[in-house]
Amino acid sequence: MIGALGDLRGRTNPRPLFSRRDRVRIGQVVILTLLLVLAVPGKSFAGANLLSNPGFEALGANGFPVCWEQSGWGDSTHTFEVTKTAPHGGANAMKITVKAITSGDRKALMLENPSCAPNVTPGHQYDVSAWYKSTTPNTVMTMFRHDVEQGWVYWTDLATLTTSTAWKQKTVRTPPVPAGTDQVVWGVTIYGAGTLQTDDYSMVDATQAAPGTSCSAGPACTAGAWQVMPFKSPVRGIHAVVLKNGNVLLVAGSGNDPAAFAAGTFTTAVYSPTTGKFTNVATPADLFCSGHVQLADGRVLIMGGNKDYPAADGSHGYKGLKDSYIFDPDTMAYTKVNDMSSGSWYPSATVLGNGDVISLGGLGEDSSGTVATQYFNSAQQRWLTLNEAKQTWSFWGLYPSMILMQDGRLFYSGSHVFGNGLPGTGASIYDYNAATITPVPGLQRKDERDQSMSVLLPPAQDQRVLTVGGGNIDSNPDANRLTDLIDLKVAGPAYKAGPLLPTGKLTGGVPQTATQGKMYVSAVLLPDGKVFETGGALHNRADPVFEASMFDPATNTFTPNMATDPVPRGYHSSAFLLPDGRVMSVGDNPGDGSFDMRVSVYSPPYLFKGSRPQILDVAGGTAWAYGTTKQITVDGPVLKASLIRPEAVTHSSDPNQRYVDLPMTVTGNKIGLNLTSNPNLAPPGWYMLYVLGTNGVPSVAKWVQVK
Repeated sequence: MIGALGDLRGRTNPRPLFSRRDRVRIGQVVILTLLLVLAVPGKSFAGANLLSNPGFEALGANGFPVCWEQSGWGDSTHTFEVTKTAPHGGANAMKITVKAITSGDRKALMLENPSCAPNVTPGHQYDVSAWYKSTTPNTVMTMFRHDVEQGWVYWTDLATLTTSTAWKQKTVRTPPVPAGTDQVVWGVTIYGAGTLQTDDYSMVDATQAAPGTSCSAGPACTAGAWQVMPFKSPVRGIHAVVLKNGNVLLVAGSGNDPAAFAAGTFTTAVYSPTTGKFTNVATPADLFCSGHVQLADGRVLIMGGNKDYPAADGSHGYKGLKDSYIFDPDTMAYTKVNDMSSGSWYPSATVLGNGDVISLGGLGEDSSGTVATQYFNSAQQRWLTLNEAKQTWSFWGLYPSMILMQDGRLFYSGSHVFGNGLPGTGASIYDYNAATITPVPGLQRKDERDQSMSVLLPPAQDQRVLTVGGGNIDSNPDANRLTDLIDLKVAGPAYKAGPLLPTGKLTGGVPQTATQGKMYVSAVLLPDGKVFETGGALHNRADPVFEASMFDPATNTFTPNMATDPVPRGYHSSAFLLPDGRVMSVGDNPGDGSFDMRVSVYSPPYLFKGSRPQILDVAGGTAWAYGTTKQITVDGPVLKASLIRPEAVTHSSDPNQRYVDLPMTVTGNKIGLNLTSNPNLAPPGWYMLYVLGTNGVPSVAKWVQVK
């Protein structure tokens, strides 16, 4: 026979040897030369199968198996079909018939997308298995990997398959997954004339499964796993916004660098988690320490920023800009809107149920605290004048956490940035329409909640807020372990003490004491309804704390000892949910003025427990009206569905982060999702739609627009 390698050499303009799908199969030559495969006869697949639709039972609208594709290249006469004649198991098998071939191959290959490709851990090995029948020896198991820098690339041929007229299983073990790999796909390739049938694929982590579990990914089964990306951010990620297309807007402005400010060097970049690429964006002003929030149409309103750094002679401190811009993910550009009524450095930004935005707090153009209530009218696409907006002339501090309640009022949680809390109880309820402020009692040590973080717990319908950690950059005590919980539905809501944060380790692996906690906390809502808490430091811009935990709102408990980000994440750090269910973390700005440009990505434990559920169809498109039932089609049973608002986070602050429960009406694989009629629970805008499988694994998000 003519080997695939010889065929490649005979091409007049061959494609690169390691291109993603068009690489000709090398077969046994590669296997014997590189010795990459270990056979694992008799392997018991006790771990969870990581593959979606491994037996081809779920078919898409095109009649082809969900998460699989008709792949290959070159010149051949061939057919793909789903056959119901004597499959190995279930009702379907995949059949490829190659009648004649002069070049190339055809592949029964998984789709290269985040929803279908199994997640993997660098350094781990995986046992992969497929049942097959083949009339030709020109068949090989082929694997591609998703490189976080390069995208999808060829990885290796796993094994050549012998001919067999009866169903035969082939099981091999992969080489260790290379660094920089987060997902793989694989399948069976046929590169000679003949017929190939495949069925019942399997892939499990080859790590020894923990007793009594189906997860074989070792510590990741319970703690998750971090991956530090093999590249650095081109900008200082002071601000991070997950855009409606799944990309991430990273805004630095001058990035807390006076030299960059003096030079007028202001930077922004957009990161694509899919391709691993950054795109630089022209930045019109110093948006360092601005406020930001997503508008109903998915554009990002950015308000204020830095007009000037403190004077060397102490005559003034930081000054706030009046400037305001809208960033459009479609055009990748900023557009100026009218100025705010007052300068704003460290302003809050909360979207309301009607799509308007309220901004409070921060420092003005003269370095004094901004007492104006600033109101952006979404319909008119402008900031109201000072007299048009209702005023209380109250100073709310810097980045005050203002969470929209179900009745349209705002809850100031007491989380803020810099120094002491506000006079009084440290928390309050603000009624914009009535121009009233009502104190809320119970917040513990209110003057040590500097750069704590507050989140509206899942689901938003429960109206419960968790406030986590904090310190004080003025007195600079050890940051605390305090958490506080409040139920905003009850009459006269008041904070109650929550469970203490778990302790972690300081630099060098030194354990924290029983009283030490952290400030600069990040808290991220996950699609399984839990809150991932990560990052932080013990003191002002110093002493990073390596600790992460999982908070369960159903039990009000922390699960400690989650995997910790290897990168210190203190001042000017952020963590946020990606559409694929992972958490991305950026930034750290120690007191010496340096900035850590590394990017980390966390895979929660649920990504190691099996295959993802697939949202096959969202009926009626992406526009969702309040109070309606929207029908989706899934590939199997699911536990629950939710909408999660994409994050726009900076300085441990994103008051708009929320998880909205979608009660389900289930008819087989058709599920009606009932959206709330209250826009204060789900303010208009783009949301990530998730379903959670019965194995506890979430789908990759579908984007929908609530309006």
